[in-house]
Amino acid sequence: MTNKYYNFYANEKMAVFIDGANLYAAAKALEFDIDYKNLLKWLSNRSRLVRAYYYTALIDDQEYSPVKPLADWLDYNGYTMVTKPVKEYTDAAGRKKIKSNMNIDLAVDAMEIADQVDHIVLFSGDGDFKRLIQALQRKSVRVTVISTTETQPSMIADELRRQSDLFMELTELEDVMQDNHDDDNELRSAIG
Repeated sequence: MTNKYYNFYANEKMAVFIDGANLYAAAKALEFDIDYKNLLKWLSNRSRLVRAYYYTALIDDQEYSPVKPLADWLDYNGYTMVTKPVKEYTDAAGRKKIKSNMNIDLAVDAMEIADQVDHIVLFSGDGDFKRLIQALQRKSVRVTVISTTETQPSMIADELRRQSDLFMELTELEDVMQDNHDDDNELRSAIG
């Protein structure tokens, strides 16, 4: 039996980058909730975790945002939150649209920390990150991408999967990420 976590080494320094919207969409499509406390523990047990970033956009003018309690909980429980307000605009047909892209923020942070880590784990399937991975690899940083091919359509861009040093199927971490721990209601109460 092969070790599916062969790309993780206890003595290496690791940073984790979570594209919140992308991970949420993948988990929803796979029909499981994420236990962020267990995920952080699992990552910390794999190597010397330097930082775990979580990126999400927030709607400022909403009285209640379902993302806000999660963002607050993550911020108090070991994650570095990177947020910005969504932008509203009107398209050519006159429809109101929102834009909430955090890709540049994530890429800049990854490049800034690259000289301090050996391994970056990216939770995203967005093909726009291919160039980021190439730049990180030129700095001798290994990159693991975690997303899924098990949805229709696939949540991972083929070019991102090919560029990564290791691609991990999100469902391989389902037992770690599944929010099924009856004795731990802390996060559930934080998000409603």
